[in-house]
Amino acid sequence: MSVRKRVFEIVEIARPGDHLSRAFDIFIITLIALNVVALILESVQSIHAFSPRLFYIFECVSVVIFTIEYVARAWSCVEKPQYAKPVSGRLRFLVTPLAVIDLLAVLPFYLPFLGIDLRFLRILRMMRMFRIAKLGRYSQSLQILQRVAAGKKEQLVCTLFMLVLLVIVAASMLYYAENSAQPKNFSSIPAAMWWAICTLTTVGYGDIFPTTGLGKVMASIIAVLGIGVFALPAGILGAGFVEEMGQRDQSGSSNAGNADPTGMPARCPHCGKEINGARNAG
Repeated sequence: MSVRKRVFEIVEIARPGDHLSRAFDIFIITLIALNVVALILESVQSIHAFSPRLFYIFECVSVVIFTIEYVARAWSCVEKPQYAKPVSGRLRFLVTPLAVIDLLAVLPFYLPFLGIDLRFLRILRMMRMFRIAKLGRYSQSLQILQRVAAGKKEQLVCTLFMLVLLVIVAASMLYYAENSAQPKNFSSIPAAMWWAICTLTTVGYGDIFPTTGLGKVMASIIAVLGIGVFALPAGILGAGFVEEMGQRDQSGSSNAGNADPTGMPARCPHCGKEINGARNAG
């Protein structure tokens, strides 16, 4: 086995029996969790002032490890058939969502060396929170959520368009109904959008509200519409989860019939995944 192939096996999700790859997965997951905890604690001034150098050292060590992981993944990705070409294959890998997340996890550390404005840098430092997104590579739940969102993207985009349209219509209606009575609160349609968003999401801060009779009638209708329209994304995602879990159950049932004489499912000797229809193929 070549060194590159072994590196690829280590940085990918561990196969059954690959203890080194399993240890690497656990190490990266633990390091990501510690980074999130450090980022949270660093925001507490009393804790950060107590030992700022410790936070900086931990940040440096973490960035070095994450950078090595990123380079190792980019170098060994050609072991996958879809990235087999040395140049174009690696470029395709580097623009995949997980590879972009890996880059964003370390990018803020290197930006000061490029002369980035410090005021802009303070905003970019929050990009370190992208390290928690790296858990998506190891979390089955996050992978299911990603598949559900990808499978329902057309419905979700349609719902988002409806929500934006409803916000614009609601803000316009209340602007014309309340502008003369409350010129400060409803000074323009963009200003009225704050009220529309708060009302449609049923948050209702109460800082801006209609006072005219026509405005109250319109607000009542808009509030009722908001309850139904904002429930659509939850229903779409809920249906997607039901379909996804149903497919997983069916896949598990079909794999049960492909077990070997010991009762274990047949697995590929190269990738370790269960082989569907192995018995039928035989």
